[in-house]
Amino acid sequence: MKTRKKPDLLQDPIRGLFFKYLVPSVSATLVTSIYVLADTIIVGKGLGANAVAALNLILPLFTIFFGTGLLFGVGGSVMMAVSKGAGDHKKTKEFFTTALFASIAMILIYDGLGIMYFDEVLTLLGGTDATMGLLREYAKVFMIGTPFFVFSTFLQAFIRNDNAPKLAMTAVITGGILNIILDLIFVFPMRMGMAGAAFATVLGSVITCTILCSHFFCKQNTLKVDLHGFSFRSLGRIFQNGLSSFLIEMANGIVTFVFNRQILIYLADIGVTVYSIIANTAIIVMSLGNGISQAAQPLITMNYGAEKMDRVKEVKRIALVSAAILGGLFVLLGLLLPETVVRVFIHPTDEIMALAPAAIRIYFVSFIGCALNMFLSNYYQAIVKPIPALTICLLRGLILSVILMMILPAVFGASGIWFVMPVTEAVTLGVAVLIGKKSNC
Repeated sequence: MKTRKKPDLLQDPIRGLFFKYLVPSVSATLVTSIYVLADTIIVGKGLGANAVAALNLILPLFTIFFGTGLLFGVGGSVMMAVSKGAGDHKKTKEFFTTALFASIAMILIYDGLGIMYFDEVLTLLGGTDATMGLLREYAKVFMIGTPFFVFSTFLQAFIRNDNAPKLAMTAVITGGILNIILDLIFVFPMRMGMAGAAFATVLGSVITCTILCSHFFCKQNTLKVDLHGFSFRSLGRIFQNGLSSFLIEMANGIVTFVFNRQILIYLADIGVTVYSIIANTAIIVMSLGNGISQAAQPLITMNYGAEKMDRVKEVKRIALVSAAILGGLFVLLGLLLPETVVRVFIHPTDEIMALAPAAIRIYFVSFIGCALNMFLSNYYQAIVKPIPALTICLLRGLILSVILMMILPAVFGASGIWFVMPVTEAVTLGVAVLIGKKSNC
């Protein structure tokens, strides 16, 4: 039997390599969002608008867990790939071991806090009389899945950088399909309510992690654990290079948290329901954008480590075009078919339809800037320039979005809420362009 030739990231044509990585990377990151998206659609159709609002309130916890996996997974795998490109196999093993142990430590911290401060966390997230019971029902099951949510993104990053992108795609797609099937079964015929939706999400992630772990039994696996290989110095470099990926994931959670709190003030629970529709669509955009970034990252990092900057710039150009097309398609969807977007998630009332279409048209304009900013942040991370990467993340995920969320509604009323992200992404993109010109990268 003829052995299939592995792609050579340092010699093969860039365009072919990029699209070879793009399909499995986008598929894997897109299906990851199904863990949230499938719950929202099925719960919205089966349990109503308040249940959708409750799911949106718990969304920041998803981003913390997935973001932690990216923090150590992307941060560690980038450093591992640079070491591998430079031929330093000892460092390669050290970065994987350190990232793994750090992830386990964070899982233990999250579960401990969740047990001790369960109701306090749900209140902080914005639980009201209408949603607290639903939140509590979902969260009790959801917290069981903490290790699997973290490791699903952690293992994807390392396995993709260990030249097995198709396994990462297969694992996440399989888990996502199982999640959808179990959601339908648990919510409708079995009538398990919010707990059923949470069980489906956890079990889907368990299957994903199980399939990903099969990589460690393959002959091609180079990911090795050294029980004495933990290094605080390596942890610092992993954290430094993974922080922007963590904040990219966290940006959606932070913005969702702040939006939820402000929307409850200006528009009450119905506003949270409308925002949950927008936030779930944003998850799709961010997942696709992250897929483009992850397809480009191994190519960029390996060639950067080998000092082949012409190839690095070619990957950057192709990825930016792909991100712009992605964002543009979602802008058109929001401008032309806002009512359809609403009906995908829930059976809307007249009150919801009076509010939602205008909000969707305004907010969706931000998606071009979102896709471009996500790639540019990941690009600087891939070439081991954490400060520009972190600057872009902080602007869009923390500084501008939070400040504008406090100012615009106060000045322009409730409608100002929906302008926050278009303004945030536009200003951030302008700053990112200036950074690129100044650094000539």
